[in-house]
Amino acid sequence: MKNILKTTIVGVSAAAIGLGLATAQDKVDKSDWKDVGIKFPRPMFIGTPVATKLPNLEKPGKPTLELKAPEGTKKISRDKPVTASDDLPIIGDLEMITDGDKDGADGSYVELGPDLQWVQIDLEKEHEVYGIVVWHFHKNARAYIDVVVQMSNDPKFEKDVVTVYNNDHDNSSKLGKGDDKAWVETNHGRVIETEGKKARYVRLYSKGNTANEMNHYVEVEVYGKE
Repeated sequence: MKNILKTTIVGVSAAAIGLGLATAQDKVDKSDWKDVGIKFPRPMFIGTPVATKLPNLEKPGKPTLELKAPEGTKKISRDKPVTASDDLPIIGDLEMITDGDKDGADGSYVELGPDLQWVQIDLEKEHEVYGIVVWHFHKNARAYIDVVVQMSNDPKFEKDVVTVYNNDHDNSSKLGKGDDKAWVETNHGRVIETEGKKARYVRLYSKGNTANEMNHYVEVEVYGKE
């Protein structure tokens, strides 16, 4: 009987680990992590804000203005190659998404077509990724729909895919149902913590916004270390 009981306990423990359940040994010590120092663009709201009515829209509050990570973490996305589901943006060029220009004015953003679209950043080798910051569009207030952010070492995102953000509350984009919140765009963008998950590629999805059916990106920053 003792052997049977012991085997059962070990089996449950292994299953828990397989499901990614945290144990005392799995907890990451963040006591010495420091803010990486994200630089935010100046605020820029023009015109009358469009009403943002989404069932999963977060309430107004204090934006996240810092990203903490281990020493040696830095921005690793600057001028890295960008591809997209829409090869020919309506406005702008894909390389603008990692060019360092976070201003919200005309000429600083990329516009992709309607429906579900994605952009993908190639970090050119695997990194420990600690955070992703995205600015979709902050010239006026709006919220983007079905924002899903994933990481992988597979450029086709067919295997070993890790989802780090998902506000698709009803799985309308068929990427899985997410519990994260939609947000009203501002110059503070959205800071997404990824806690050192390893990947070479970062892919970001969206499916239009509350102002129109297009998809936009001003800038995406990825912070990590080798």
